[in-house]
Amino acid sequence: MKINRSFFVFGLCALIMFSGFTIKKKGPKLHKIFNGKNLDGWKAPDGNIWWTANKGILTVKSGPDKKGSILWADGEYEDFIVQLDFKFGAGTVDSGIFLRTDKQEIQIGESGSLKRDLTGALYSPGKGYVAEASNVEELLKLDDWNTMKVKAQVSVYTIWLNGEKVLTYDSETAIDKGPVGLQLPKGREMHIDFRNILFTEI
Repeated sequence: MKINRSFFVFGLCALIMFSGFTIKKKGPKLHKIFNGKNLDGWKAPDGNIWWTANKGILTVKSGPDKKGSILWADGEYEDFIVQLDFKFGAGTVDSGIFLRTDKQEIQIGESGSLKRDLTGALYSPGKGYVAEASNVEELLKLDDWNTMKVKAQVSVYTIWLNGEKVLTYDSETAIDKGPVGLQLPKGREMHIDFRNILFTEI
């Protein structure tokens, strides 16, 4: 059977264009930085009584003196994505993800100073909450697992909560390089669980 050359070329071009519109480009692949069994790969405070790992879940719970603590992942990084699941436990949860330094934190839970939930907001000591996330009240699940993803690229932070972008902010006080950490604040009676902690450099 003789094939019309023009028709064949047209069909091939249409197929390529259609494929370009329908195939989504995949993002960078994330890998686990919490093994679910212990704190290998993390810097636990000396005499750690706060952070425990069991059956895929990382739990932090206030000690009797309500002393604060930061658990830092090994390594220092410039641009990266960190993603994790979190679930509120007992008490008034006030936690967060530190980005490169303890001076830049993405809040999880209630602000100790403002006494309201500010999940997804960017906090800087001395400056307070410099940017609040949007639509959190509708997205946040108080009695179930939530997923937060944070992209730190140069000075711009982008935050997603349960799959929806809730904040993009260009921080004037961002630093070039540093680790990622999780927070237990001092003076609080609380606990929070984390799981599926993933990371990649970009």
